[in-house]
Amino acid sequence: MSHEHEFSYSEADFEKIRKVIYHKAGINLSDSKKQLVYSRLARRVRALKLPNFSAYLHYLNDNEQEHEEFVNALTTNLTAFFREPHHFDILANHINKVKNQNRKLRIWCAASSTGEEPYSIAMTAVEAYGTYEPPIEIIASDIDSNVLREASAGIYSLARLESLSLTQKKQFFQRGKGSNSGKARVVEELRNLIDFKKINLLDSQWPLQPPFDIIFCRNVMIYFDKATQLSVLERMTKLMRPDGLYIAGHSESFSQAAHLVKLVGKTTYTLVTRKDAANEI
Repeated sequence: MSHEHEFSYSEADFEKIRKVIYHKAGINLSDSKKQLVYSRLARRVRALKLPNFSAYLHYLNDNEQEHEEFVNALTTNLTAFFREPHHFDILANHINKVKNQNRKLRIWCAASSTGEEPYSIAMTAVEAYGTYEPPIEIIASDIDSNVLREASAGIYSLARLESLSLTQKKQFFQRGKGSNSGKARVVEELRNLIDFKKINLLDSQWPLQPPFDIIFCRNVMIYFDKATQLSVLERMTKLMRPDGLYIAGHSESFSQAAHLVKLVGKTTYTLVTRKDAANEI
């Protein structure tokens, strides 16, 4: 594609990569992602001391252990604490509605990335219940094993905590000293609220037990084509309580899934009931 590249990278290489990542993770790469793919995978080509992308694709085909590295390299992990803050207001309101039901609230964060989102969910729960041991179960999953390790460790640079209030920083983080200066770690009580799991949303089975009160699946569906979006959403809604919430990303909408979910807030959905369906007729 460009003679300036360190490694030979042809149009055919890009097309093969598109097919493999779609098959492995459901990610639909557009033509505009050619350069991004090169920059992400060049690190693997270099690390494996291979001469070009064609050789890398042969290596990928012959070495199953490389599949995880391949998927990790091509998945995007843009996140922040309390990103899209209105969703956490919605979460707090929902908790206040169900907190007197004398049961455990169950939440699935389906794209946990480096952990900021599930920890924001946990902080919201602790604040809403007024205890470090709220009756809540949070499952946080991702396809990328590297970011899951980072999330589980719960160690962040102080710069990544800038969106938090001073009270939240003091309550939920321990500041590092010495070699850990400039970093902070999530307190153990918060880490204990979250169960991190590796889950590929394209797998035929998910290691999850229903029902869930809330599913956070934000800025994931945008990487899938319409058919994959519908298939994943259909499976997710089957795991939800009838009064549960599905929380999507700011650029995602489900007009093609009006038989499954209906909008009840800003990029927040609930299940379509039989009564809703009858009203549509």
